[in-house]
Amino acid sequence: MRPNRSTPAATVIPVLIYPDVRAAVAWLSEAFGFTERVRIGENHRSQLNVGEGGAAIVGDVRHDRRPPRAGEVTQSVTVRVEDVRAHCERARDARRADPHGADRLRVRRGQYEAEDFAGHRWTFSETLDDVAPEE
Repeated sequence: MRPNRSTPAATVIPVLIYPDVRAAVAWLSEAFGFTERVRIGENHRSQLNVGEGGAAIVGDVRHDRRPPRAGEVTQSVTVRVEDVRAHCERARDARRADPHGADRLRVRRGQYEAEDFAGHRWTFSETLDDVAPEE
């Protein structure tokens, strides 16, 4: 693949729609540890980095692009992290500090699920064992 410095290097890049791009960037950074890579317009789009080589794009509402509706799951994004417990605690701390913080935190062995303030579903997963695919 030919390099392009204006786009994240990740092969798959989810684009998530939020009613307020700036608020989404601030929230995802605080709650989940994302960092802003590139801002495109004040409230149009933002490219975010997460972990080693992970990326997402936050886009604004326009035309047919809308965030999920309450009670509706349109997608789920899985992000691999080093330490699920520490990452989940970060999300919990953000929730305590902000009533619109990560909601519905469900912790299971090696992963947790969260819903962000706009209704997007996230799964954060930690590798517990190296298991061959055929196993």
